[in-house]
Amino acid sequence: MPIDARPSLQAPDDDPYLWLEDIDGARALAWVDAETAETVKRYGSERFARDRDVLAALWDRPDKIPFVSRRGAVAYNFWQDASNPKGLWRRATWASYRADAPAWEVLLDLDALAKAEGEDWIWGGSTSRPGAHDRAILSLSRGGGDASVLREFDIASKSFVADGFRLAEAKGGAAWVDADSVLLSSALGEGMATRSGYARTVRLWRRGESVEQAKIVFETKPEAMAVGGGIDRTSSKPRWIMSEQLSFFESEFLIGDGPDSLVRLPAPASAWKDLHGDWLLVKPRVDWEVEGTTHAADTLLGIRFSRFMAGARDFEILFTPGERRALQGFSFCGEKLLISSLDELRPRFVLATPGDAGWKREQIPGLPDVGVVSIWALDNYENESNGEALVSLQDPLTPPSLLLADLSASVVAAPTLLKQTPPNFDASGNIVTRHEAVSIDGERIPYFQVGPKAPSGDAFVHMSGYGGFGISEEPRYNTAIGKLWLERGGVSVVANIRGGGEFGTRWHDAGRREKKRLTHDDFAAVAADLVARGVTTPKRIAAEGGSNGGILISNMLTRYPERFGALFCTIPLIDMRRYTHLLAGASWIDEYGDPEKPEDWAFLGDISAYHNAVPGLPYPPILIATSRRDDRVHPGHARKFAAKLQAMGYDASFYEPASGGHGYGNDNKERATFTSLGLNFLWAKLEG
Repeated sequence: MPIDARPSLQAPDDDPYLWLEDIDGARALAWVDAETAETVKRYGSERFARDRDVLAALWDRPDKIPFVSRRGAVAYNFWQDASNPKGLWRRATWASYRADAPAWEVLLDLDALAKAEGEDWIWGGSTSRPGAHDRAILSLSRGGGDASVLREFDIASKSFVADGFRLAEAKGGAAWVDADSVLLSSALGEGMATRSGYARTVRLWRRGESVEQAKIVFETKPEAMAVGGGIDRTSSKPRWIMSEQLSFFESEFLIGDGPDSLVRLPAPASAWKDLHGDWLLVKPRVDWEVEGTTHAADTLLGIRFSRFMAGARDFEILFTPGERRALQGFSFCGEKLLISSLDELRPRFVLATPGDAGWKREQIPGLPDVGVVSIWALDNYENESNGEALVSLQDPLTPPSLLLADLSASVVAAPTLLKQTPPNFDASGNIVTRHEAVSIDGERIPYFQVGPKAPSGDAFVHMSGYGGFGISEEPRYNTAIGKLWLERGGVSVVANIRGGGEFGTRWHDAGRREKKRLTHDDFAAVAADLVARGVTTPKRIAAEGGSNGGILISNMLTRYPERFGALFCTIPLIDMRRYTHLLAGASWIDEYGDPEKPEDWAFLGDISAYHNAVPGLPYPPILIATSRRDDRVHPGHARKFAAKLQAMGYDASFYEPASGGHGYGNDNKERATFTSLGLNFLWAKLEG
């Protein structure tokens, strides 16, 4: 009897596993629970249990860095540990935080709240009332999804406001206008969601009104991605700003003194845009011709906002991209603009101070040339910033440290140490090196390798990559990989494949839409290069990727099975025929293409592993894991792919915890379980 390989490229809509898209359906859950139990039974060994407990203890350790943001003179932190798995929202004075043992004041015990209310509450963040910081809108989700409940909280009394702002579960958020009104961007209500499931309207919600009574001050068409609203307080008079997200890479701003005076900012929808005081910053995504001058893509431009709105277009160039030099971000800290870039994957930071005579530029001293450097304003709101910034430093063998920098000084000094994370694994004998593979079309693909100076030639290698949405992969300190892989003599590899943002828009576009296939070729080229360099053999290479990286790993299975010994595919996007119909999928058409269009399906079909998987090939073992409460990437992707592979007789395991959102878990024990199970699966199969 022939093996059923549906759905196929020839009949892409003949899908016998559609029933697994019913997230909480009885039949689907029976299958999910049975498969998850079988996976835990097979790979939940004593080593797994030890690894899980060790990893959870490391992530829960009391001497890890408590990262904070400052509001007024107070540092706020959200903390999770073994005693408080759901977490504590707490604060300390800034002076106390800087001490070795801060005196924390607990504002909300989320574990106690969840128990008292019988809800699986997961922290989603807080937005305090600017200036006074006496009230906050808290975001709480059930099970860790993107959709959340909004509730007003009184900070002084540490209690929810009985008759305060309260909104049922939906995707979106709220921004304070004044003490008694907020701008609500929420998908809650009939006709209030876009096709992607995000907010279609911005409503002015006044205290005492029902949500239904709140006036709609801005709306977009259902086909757009989302809208958002906020108040910019960096100018002499507060400005209302509406953001209309037309697609993932296109947005427009509407700006005014209030809801009745909004005007569109005449800048490209595809450009990054930011306002601070009377300064407008624009980074075009494609070449932008303005009054006879062409500004190259990824150039950062600055001009006075008042002059721009009056018709001036004489921008000053604040950053010029290069072939392998790319802008990563920009933001104001006090009155100085912090510009972040990567130059051949090395972190670079420049401070630019605006003035009538032009912008003065300076370097921040004392920063390393390698590793991962992150800098951000200490104060939560731009208009409250005094120019102090937090600096995080790390590399694959050096745990994160937190430093403080005063960027307001006339001569900026090197940052000073605030906190240091103790090492979580023994890094002795390991080094970090950088290499390049040559992809199928000749492009050089960089990758970072962490492990012994002279690998055995048969080393157990853990590869990871992402390659999408212009997101840069950098060589970070990874406790799980360090403890559960490097300490056992393994090698870790992070691949900087196309589709990411390491080298700017051209690198992203080279792995987008019809070129997405190249990102997968890049990853496979890195695997081949590891073998060619004598680091390992194909049967000793394991690969892991999640979300967009799930497409990557599923394509390694179907397109390059001979190059890997085992695969770990997490919270994945896989079914490229139906992805636009599942949860937030329609918002990613800019990245992948529209399967409803025959010309797009022609290339999307090539990367839809769900349709390309066929029987009788040497596919390596694969563990496919997702989360039931992931309301961004539908768990049906993982479920259906696992079911099809199993029906064709492949070694395909499946794991789905009941909570976790678009991630590996909501608390450190859940994350340790998910991660340890995956790494033990990979190690066991490589030993195989």
